[in-house]
Amino acid sequence: MKSVTKEVWVFIEQHDGKAADVSLELLCKGRKLADRLNGVLKAIVLGYNVKNIAEKTFKYGADSAILVDHPIVDKYRPLPYSRMLNKLVNEHKPRIVLFGATVVGRGLAPRVASNTVSGLTADCTELVIQDVTYLKKDYKDLLLQIRPAFGGNIIATIITPDNPVQMATVREGVMEMHELETPKPVTIEEVEYIEDSTDDLVKIVEQYREESKVNLKGAPIIVAGGYGLGTKENFKLIHDLAEAVGGEVAGSRAAVDAGFVDHDRQVGQTGVTVRPKLIFSIGISGAIQHRAGMQDANKIIAINTDPEAPIFEVAHYGIVGKAEEIIPNFIDLYKHKLK
Repeated sequence: MKSVTKEVWVFIEQHDGKAADVSLELLCKGRKLADRLNGVLKAIVLGYNVKNIAEKTFKYGADSAILVDHPIVDKYRPLPYSRMLNKLVNEHKPRIVLFGATVVGRGLAPRVASNTVSGLTADCTELVIQDVTYLKKDYKDLLLQIRPAFGGNIIATIITPDNPVQMATVREGVMEMHELETPKPVTIEEVEYIEDSTDDLVKIVEQYREESKVNLKGAPIIVAGGYGLGTKENFKLIHDLAEAVGGEVAGSRAAVDAGFVDHDRQVGQTGVTVRPKLIFSIGISGAIQHRAGMQDANKIIAINTDPEAPIFEVAHYGIVGKAEEIIPNFIDLYKHKLK
């Protein structure tokens, strides 16, 4: 059996010839993990006429790429995709394999992990390489897979010391994405697709994809409201403040569950991770899963009636009081004195 390498792999999800942002974000994180291991970062690309995507991965840190280019894998289908990934992982034995926590990644990663008997942790918010002592045994260069657990009440660090190949899924926006100034030379290994009788067990008859009309990730200013606002009518204050300061409206999971705001505007572990220049957090207690999605903002202004609310632990400026009293005054001050 081939020994495990020091390779870090990132599965590059693509749709209609465009790489998913989460995959490019994972390349940037994978670059740091590979450097920590003194290893190699590889991009794994499946699709049809997608060599340009494989080439693009080098701008985000890839040392090399494996490309499976064939009409059968033009669009994601579980059986042909997982079969090819299983084959590649079993043959090459990478140390780490990363997937986006998308509909595709959440379907593909468990299939590959099960077939290859690999460890897998879902919805990670951080990934770290570290030496670990567990049950009086030393393990070198383990992947620490960090994520909120038990409804976000704790942060769990998960290790899979008995599995040589370690896998994780990560939500979009959790890792920062940036292009390298001096990418490595493009080196692409093209792997032949091997057809199988199971390829056509599932066929795509029609496929509909609709891009989100909300871009919280790219918004420089966000005004987020929570369940603490009490009613959908009070939540209108969030819209009023966002309009005044030129920001995007967002909400916590509790606000979404209460019907105050649409799900595509949810910030947090089960929503969108954002890094705006400024975020207002209003009527939001600040549970771990929410803070994980916004605590890297340049400036955080929190408004809450509870002076002990956890949101104040990460806020740069905190205001204790009722939103229905503070927000109108803030808007008036902004319009007439600050603007």
